[in-house]
Amino acid sequence: MTAKSIIVLGMAAAALAACQQPAPPASTDSPRVAAATDVAAGRYLVMTGGCNDCHTPNYARTGGKVPETEWLKGQAVGYHGPWGTSYPNNLRRTVAGMTEDAFVEMLSTREGLPPMPWPSVRAMAEADKRALYRYIKSLPLEGDPAPMALPPGQTPTTPYEDMTLVVPGASAQG
Repeated sequence: MTAKSIIVLGMAAAALAACQQPAPPASTDSPRVAAATDVAAGRYLVMTGGCNDCHTPNYARTGGKVPETEWLKGQAVGYHGPWGTSYPNNLRRTVAGMTEDAFVEMLSTREGLPPMPWPSVRAMAEADKRALYRYIKSLPLEGDPAPMALPPGQTPTTPYEDMTLVVPGASAQG
C-alpha cells in the first residue's frame, strides 16, 4: 500500500467514525432569557413583558417615559369588568414579604384576576421567574400598597378603566 492510499484510507475511516458519533441529547431545558446577571435578565423581562404597563404609575400614558426609580410601585387605578375591579400590586412590596421560592410558586400556580396575564406568567421558565424576583428585590422598597380588589357589582371609588365588552349594534335586550 502506498502512503497516499494509507492517507486516503485514514481520512475515510475518520469520516466514517465521525458519522457514527451519537447525536448530542436533546435539550430538555425551557427557553429562558440570557443576560450577564439574573438581575439584568429580570429587568429585561419587566421591560419586554409589559409589567410596567399596569404596575408602574403613568407608564402606559407616557409611552414608557417613566424613570426606572418609579417602576413596579403599583397604582390605585383599577381595571373594572365582569370580575369586579382589580388593581396592579406594588411588586416591590410583594417580593419584600416573600421568599424567592414562594414567589416562584405563586407565579407558577396563581389563578388571579384580569387583566393580569396569569397563563403567560405560569408558562415562564422557572429561571426567568427567579430572575424577575431578583430584579424586583434589587429595587428599593418604596410606594404604597395597592387597594384591595372589589367584587362584581361594587363601584370603585378610585379611578378605573372600564374593561366591559361593548358590541356596537347589539341589542340591549340580549
